[in-house]
Amino acid sequence: QVHLVESGGGLVQPGGSQRLSCAASGITFRFYVMGWYRQAPGKQRELVATISSGAITNYGDSVKGRFTISRDNAKNTVYLQMNSLKPEDTAVYYCNAVRPGIAGFDYWGQGTQVTVSS
Repeated sequence: QVHLVESGGGLVQPGGSQRLSCAASGITFRFYVMGWYRQAPGKQRELVATISSGAITNYGDSVKGRFTISRDNAKNTVYLQMNSLKPEDTAVYYCNAVRPGIAGFDYWGQGTQVTVSS
């Protein structure tokens, strides 16, 4: 059974930093593209960042230069370091795991709330 468990969310002041973690189990982690997505109230889920098995990264335009995605294959964990946070970064952040080229191997975590407010 696959589990993606996010942690690290919470309340942070504008301009502050936060690090999210996503621990994966039940998958061969090193083969998966790992990603972070977010969904704000009343908005569609959007890409935050992805990282391939070869550590190639991709970022959504709104977070480029502020957020950094990384992975630790030994710990089956993906991280999202968020700096210079803005109120518009407030959302539920979801962890995603996709096995490239194999249909149906696409998993989501339950999400963790990040609120940026003074």
